[in-house]
Amino acid sequence: MKSTSMRRILMKALIKVKRVIDQVMLVLSVTLIGIIVLTILFQIFTRTFLNFTPAWSEELARVLFVWISFFGIAYGFKEKLHIAVGIFIKKFNEKIKRLIDNIAKVLIIILGVILMYFGTEFMLLMNYSTMAGLGISSSFLYAAIPVSGFFITINGIELLFIEGLHPEYDDGVEG
Repeated sequence: MKSTSMRRILMKALIKVKRVIDQVMLVLSVTLIGIIVLTILFQIFTRTFLNFTPAWSEELARVLFVWISFFGIAYGFKEKLHIAVGIFIKKFNEKIKRLIDNIAKVLIIILGVILMYFGTEFMLLMNYSTMAGLGISSSFLYAAIPVSGFFITINGIELLFIEGLHPEYDDGVEG
């Protein structure tokens, strides 16, 4: 009895933590998209009306694009938006479908852990390299890899508790 109530409390706490993590990823993504839009608009304005382009604007837009792309990868796993082989999967029986589904979910988690580990290694390696336009360490660019790896890992773990990873596709043939 006590064990069941502890599990419920733990699950509620984990759900709240996951919601906070999702909210952080959403706020970061929207903020970065807003900053990249403003940066590009500023670059267009200065190039068109002032006849110069700030050196930092293109590099900042590139850094933000990388971060937004990696957040998009993590979000794609959360929402099951990545290309799946549902047509291939539906040819198997339910037991094999569940097995393939679980293997894919574990592979997503492994991918996230690999991105965190090697992304951190690469980020630290690039610590002494400087981005000329911004004058900051290249680590800021490469930090997107382990950060997105964290989100991919968390989303992959969440997928373990959700039924189905591969959507069922209808071949569109009426019959």
